[in-house]
Amino acid sequence: MPAHRPHRRTTTTLLVTLALAVTALTSCSDDDTPTSVASKAASAFASATAEAGRQFDEIKGGIDAKGSVQLGDTTTDSDGRASVEVTVENTTDSTKSFAVQINFKDEDDNLLDASVVTVSDVAANQSGKGTARSTRDLSGDVRAEVERAVRY
Repeated sequence: MPAHRPHRRTTTTLLVTLALAVTALTSCSDDDTPTSVASKAASAFASATAEAGRQFDEIKGGIDAKGSVQLGDTTTDSDGRASVEVTVENTTDSTKSFAVQINFKDEDDNLLDASVVTVSDVAANQSGKGTARSTRDLSGDVRAEVERAVRY
């Protein structure tokens, strides 16, 4: 359906924004002190969160659906990226789509990365699945949590 194409485009935009932020963080500069790196990281994640917010703002008539989302176990792919299966439950009597923001965090609850996954055209009273994947390599004990979800 053409109505879903803007969401695919904004998901791609979010991924590109995050990739550019990561590239900026890993580039060399004269000021690579821990404070500077932390400041750059905070700025990158603020930008990613803002992009996710813009994506959710494009959804008209959406309803909070955080309670309709279940996450599987967080795993790390062979390329070092974290991923998690996202299951949404459509409890309405008509076909709906879902946008879900997943935050990847470390054991100290620090935000490592964010991803938005769209699960489109879930039939009435059925479940749908998607996979949220980090945009960069993550190491250590990574866990995923639902930041927000909208059914539309």
